[in-house]
Amino acid sequence: MPFPVEEKYVIETEQNLDVLFPDNFKAKMLKDNGGPLETQDDDWQLYPFFDKSDKKRISRTSNHIALETKEARRWGNFPANAIAIASNGSGDHLVLLPIAENIQQLGDEIFAWNHETGQTQKVADKIDELGVK
Repeated sequence: MPFPVEEKYVIETEQNLDVLFPDNFKAKMLKDNGGPLETQDDDWQLYPFFDKSDKKRISRTSNHIALETKEARRWGNFPANAIAIASNGSGDHLVLLPIAENIQQLGDEIFAWNHETGQTQKVADKIDELGVK
């Protein structure tokens, strides 16, 4: 069950990964840090921002964006500049990619990364377009 997160934890993750998340993604996550999503082809679980405010939140956010991105980068075919934001439980991830003009600024578009092929495919123009289960 998603719950709000303080902005300081979003900023910590941005600093940890050396990126800036898009405003609409941050707004959604500040309200609901994680939770289920649907694309046309799959069901996904959003990774939360790591929330260290108490033991319960530490436990509930232990599979956070920074950790899951670092784990995904260990795969040989995960895009080096991608940030993992969700999993389908089968090895694939939803990812954000940087915009061309600024490699630190992540774009609004959501892509599905296939762990078998290493390919990414756009699934939404922004996080708000994905269905909530």
